[in-house]
Amino acid sequence: MRRDLYRTMRTIRRFEEQIVELVNANEIAGVTHEYIGQEAVASGVCAALRRDDVITSTHRGHGHVIAKGAAVRGMMAELLGRTTGLNHARGGSMHIADVSLGIYGANGIVAAGAPIAAGAAWAGVQAGSDRVAVCFFGDGAVNQGVLHETMNMAGIWKLPLLFVCENNGYAVSFAQEEATAGSIVERAAAYGMPAERVDGMDAEVVLEATERAVARARAGEGPSFVECTTYRFVGHHTAERTMGLGYRTDEEIERWRLRDPLLVTGGRMSPDDVAAVDAEVEALLQEALAFARESPRPQAADAMEYVYATGPAPRQGVSA
Repeated sequence: MRRDLYRTMRTIRRFEEQIVELVNANEIAGVTHEYIGQEAVASGVCAALRRDDVITSTHRGHGHVIAKGAAVRGMMAELLGRTTGLNHARGGSMHIADVSLGIYGANGIVAAGAPIAAGAAWAGVQAGSDRVAVCFFGDGAVNQGVLHETMNMAGIWKLPLLFVCENNGYAVSFAQEEATAGSIVERAAAYGMPAERVDGMDAEVVLEATERAVARARAGEGPSFVECTTYRFVGHHTAERTMGLGYRTDEEIERWRLRDPLLVTGGRMSPDDVAAVDAEVEALLQEALAFARESPRPQAADAMEYVYATGPAPRQGVSA
């Protein structure tokens, strides 16, 4: 399991680093929100899930999608705007999804994944399954009303739902300690669910906490809340470096880098195992990039495909 956790984290890290290079080279349009530094959260949580379990993600969602098992080549093609992407180039970075793997999509709206995850959890109960749903969100989401409405509903209905707060200390550039009154876990506990704060830089600690919550959910005992203290080593998004923002000190960043989740887990492995996994990941990423670059771009004539559940039919007969 430790090797698997490290491999997932290494894949996320190298994927994100490669994406940044492609954005800076204008091969990927726009900006992306890197997950660099937070890899232990997605890896630890998703390692405790089954294929049919559901996750909802955030604007910083690449790590969640990779950890849940999505094809890296499909993700790369999606971000490069190719038809072989997971969503045929319609989703891009902030709306990437793979429903076949229970990935119900990244979401650019803060906290918007929570009610979607609740709906998936409720649907599983109605179908008589023991499927679990997980919603990822950041510390900025804990002040959003929709999250609290969802926690209230999950508590009342005892939904098999796990709330995972990735507290990286900042909502864009606004420090969490200045934005949130009281304790995040105590807020969750007020809705009658177990809530705990764990070291989000240690994938094994995150995995253990998730296993407890998942077992409880599958047993019909309702929702749980896990706050993972973590840190993003880079900016809020790839354009931040050009904006001249100074809300973090170099000393703060370097202090957190000493807790790099890859170093934490990799330090418990042999150097040979680490080197072997690193080589596997490099080969995977090289193949993914080559696949994406060789894949076709969408054609204007197909612009309406995959937009509606029934295809372009809803637009037929509508006058300009």
